[in-house]
Amino acid sequence: MACDLTSGRAKACFDVVGGVKSVSFANYGTLGAITYDVTDTDVITAFAGSPVFYQYDLKGSANTYTETITKDVNNGTSFYAQSLAIQLPKMDKETHKELKLLVWNSPHVVIEDYNGNNFVMGLENGADVTGGTIVTGGARGDLNGYTLTLTAEEKIPANFLDSDIATAGGSISATEITP
Repeated sequence: MACDLTSGRAKACFDVVGGVKSVSFANYGTLGAITYDVTDTDVITAFAGSPVFYQYDLKGSANTYTETITKDVNNGTSFYAQSLAIQLPKMDKETHKELKLLVWNSPHVVIEDYNGNNFVMGLENGADVTGGTIVTGGARGDLNGYTLTLTAEEKIPANFLDSDIATAGGSISATEITP
């Protein structure tokens, strides 16, 4: 049967950290056909399309990624609800304009964590901005900037990217927005 278990897992080492280091957005539908590792279909090795990714560097504990597994035994269905929360300090007109476009789009999102992992949120269906704020606080130390929540629902968990595709020398060419 195709869904039979294939391996176990030993206790993990304590050599990882939490946190989202950066996110990169590509317009929906630009990935084209996807090539997977021949020995591991959870790893993407190439995109046939010509996506241009726009990278946003992040810092701080307000940036999180979560996947929630939903399974209904009665209906025989399962899916993964993906959620990304990011905080972008410092309001400026360039970011203001791009975020408006981000809200109107349903981009594919590459998430880079602090462990060097890169994976794709909204691979098939894209991700949507479902909430957020544009804020300047009342106190001198309060946030002046943006908070965004993006969500997606996919049949499978977010695929990891091969290390070659996730670097500037690979198929993804990152364009950094520097306000």
